[in-house]
Amino acid sequence: MTFDSKHRRGAASGPVPGADEILFLPLGGCSRIGMNMALYGHAGKWLIVDAGVAFMGDEAPGIDAVMADPRFIEERMDDVVGLVVTHAHEDHIGAIHHLWKRLNCPIYASPFAAAVIRERLKDAGIHRRVKLHTFPVGAALEIGPFRVETVAMTHSIPEPMSVAIRTPAGTVLHTGDWKFDPNPLVGRTADLAALKRLGDEGVLAMMCDSTNANVDGTAGSEADARAGLMAAFAGRRGAIAVTGFASNVARMRAVLEAAAAHDRKVVLVGRSMIRMEKAARACGYLDGLPEFISLREASWTDRRNLVLLCTGSQGEERAALSRIARNDHRELWLEEGDAAIFSARAIPGNEDTIGAVQAHLRAMGVEVVTPAEAPVHVTGHPKRDDLARMYGLVRPRFAVPVHGTLEHLEAHARLARDCGVERALVPEDGDVIRIAAEGTRVIGRVEPDRLAFDGQDLFPWNESDLQEPERLAA
Repeated sequence: MTFDSKHRRGAASGPVPGADEILFLPLGGCSRIGMNMALYGHAGKWLIVDAGVAFMGDEAPGIDAVMADPRFIEERMDDVVGLVVTHAHEDHIGAIHHLWKRLNCPIYASPFAAAVIRERLKDAGIHRRVKLHTFPVGAALEIGPFRVETVAMTHSIPEPMSVAIRTPAGTVLHTGDWKFDPNPLVGRTADLAALKRLGDEGVLAMMCDSTNANVDGTAGSEADARAGLMAAFAGRRGAIAVTGFASNVARMRAVLEAAAAHDRKVVLVGRSMIRMEKAARACGYLDGLPEFISLREASWTDRRNLVLLCTGSQGEERAALSRIARNDHRELWLEEGDAAIFSARAIPGNEDTIGAVQAHLRAMGVEVVTPAEAPVHVTGHPKRDDLARMYGLVRPRFAVPVHGTLEHLEAHARLARDCGVERALVPEDGDVIRIAAEGTRVIGRVEPDRLAFDGQDLFPWNESDLQEPERLAA
């Protein structure tokens, strides 16, 4: 660890945030998309925002997930006041149950995120030991020296939020994942008035989603995807399989509505789909819609009346659609005359695995429909016009792009400068950034170590392991 003279207190101690500043330290999320974990420091205390994983796919065979090593913050847990969750996607919460023994602090989450986290903690056998505090989106929380004001946003999952972190040294806005969706199908629309109010009051810095910073236009609405699915269902005589991200409850709702409109019943296929449906029902996001049918009922339902909502949009080997494409599912199958709709984008790096599944399906005589052929998917992240609108509302002095690769962050920084920010600073994982009234700068660096999970064990991991397949197979 290296730091400037003001913040240096020995290699073991590292920086101690002062009362006249906010320190921002991304341990993950600023080198690749995924494994988001950010630290905010003020007046000697630290607040964690999110603790997620990245899925490596074919990039690292044998590795289920990679996450930030929390060693830096573990060494100062006496000064950690809590962990705030922005939403329930795996790249924001997927490390919590893995790291809990090392991050023994209160967790603050919305009802939906808490429901998802609680199930993971139960699976790990530690749910009774974790202090999991639930609050409604839009609430304000006093957590140590931080006043955390949550702002409703829209995304591809229920109850996403931005968090405004207020301190006597100033206010920063951590946007989380977001977009502006006027008709998200589930939950609230983005609280534009709250964002403008923050801008009116003054925001020192905004740490903002960069996923689509190099894509022109706007993100689109879940209502558009629903209309696309309605059209894609029309006139089909065989079974329809739809695959997407299990956490997209709005898309789950859209599939149920499209199926009902075409006299079809829907079966959920895949454990993550079933888990998300349980959380969505508990929070009321599927109220008024038909129940899903069982696998047994699906096996004898007329194919003209059947929809399979499957995991496997990224070609994951063990996911439901991949198994069906290999004729490896015990209860369900697809055949000539059926259709498979991919209602999700291909995450970079997964193109080959997705292509292999689609090739298997086509060889079976199944028609494959992707977002390239029909409007059956919309992104959950802001495009350039959305980002410009956000900067117009919040008007931060400084921009710190997050959630993306270097290409995304640099594109975002250029846009932020065009929007009039005083300075746009492109961070790397491990940078310690000082934010204060007199300016913002990198004051030091922490080595952003990684941990990998192979389905059984958690162990140190680094990028060089990608070149050592024998290490991964050991």
